[in-house]
Amino acid sequence: MNITLSEIDHLKMAKATNEKQVTILGSTGSIGCNTLDLISRDKDGYNLKALTAHKNVKKLSEQAVEFNAEMAVIADETLFDDLKSALAGTGIIAAAGKEALNEAADMPADWVMSSIVGAAGLKPTLTAIRRGATIALANKECLVCAGDFMMDQVKESGATILPVDSEHNAIFQIFDFEHPESIEKITLTASGGPFYNTDIAEMEAITPTEAVLHPNWSMGAKISVDSATMMNKGLELIEAYYLFPVDKDQLDIIIHPQSIIHSMVSYIDGSVLAQLGTPDMRTPISYTLGWPDRMNTPSKKLDLTEIGELNFIKPDEERFPSLNITRQVLQNGGSAPTILNASNEVAVYAFLEGKIGFLDIARIVEETLNKITFHTMNSLSDVHEVDEDTRRLSKQLVTGIIK
Repeated sequence: MNITLSEIDHLKMAKATNEKQVTILGSTGSIGCNTLDLISRDKDGYNLKALTAHKNVKKLSEQAVEFNAEMAVIADETLFDDLKSALAGTGIIAAAGKEALNEAADMPADWVMSSIVGAAGLKPTLTAIRRGATIALANKECLVCAGDFMMDQVKESGATILPVDSEHNAIFQIFDFEHPESIEKITLTASGGPFYNTDIAEMEAITPTEAVLHPNWSMGAKISVDSATMMNKGLELIEAYYLFPVDKDQLDIIIHPQSIIHSMVSYIDGSVLAQLGTPDMRTPISYTLGWPDRMNTPSKKLDLTEIGELNFIKPDEERFPSLNITRQVLQNGGSAPTILNASNEVAVYAFLEGKIGFLDIARIVEETLNKITFHTMNSLSDVHEVDEDTRRLSKQLVTGIIK
């Protein structure tokens, strides 16, 4: 069979039309790498518009070349020349800085993975939301920092938010959105991290090396520490409030050390639906990448006979004061969640740098919240102002207790 040049062009256009246009904000972190692992199994099905990273030029440039991305952005402007040199001759656009992150988010990708760690991911995520993209949200801090404002933007633009966190992704799969009045409560499961049964007296001496060794999940340093303090679960509590149509008192947390049940939804008739799976982030990522369809993954399939038993423990809020702090923050609303997130980021990085102790993290967060007056926030500039003021105060508190 002979194929003419025009037919070849037509076939190319058909292929391009069927490709999913993808941007990954934070491609060198664990979420970004797992996303690319899934994409690598069907490269013809995806067109990488942009990849971004904070400082890892080597990994970013390697990813951009392997997946033939149109643009690669390094957030640290001082590394622009390094990135430009690494991509010389490839035809891939190299860029750097905060504005370049927004340009990457504004590229016409129909699916955007938001996995930049911390509040730094807020502005580019909002940029993608405002053009109506489908957002795979792995950055819980976006909703914690600016939940009301962000969800207003989602409604206004018609964007779609698909939660990537294993807990929220699980809820998304089993929540009856057509009949939210039939929901009694949502239960977020928590692994409890490495210290859920450690004596409080011993927790004072926990080192950064010990805190990042999560028993079930492979994650970055910041989120691993958040899991160890259970602040991560508190942030997820706030995130769940914005993602699902429930009241604040319909949110619960339970420790489940095996991380097999990723969350549960209880209904008024006594039914409890749970989503189960082995602890592998490629499962929830794949759900958002293939949505509304499901896709094959290399994740280990669940064998309950191999697991043997599943345990559930009520969280000890004396051992983990972050849980009580975040519940109070959720009740207060307004700027309180933004203050919580910013102070926690400052405290966690101070701990990772060896400046403060493990238990000092919650102390700094609580003291910061007690020193700043909460107020309503109506714009992104309001969020940034509160965030900056909070970080300034929290850094002062860190200095006051530096080892």
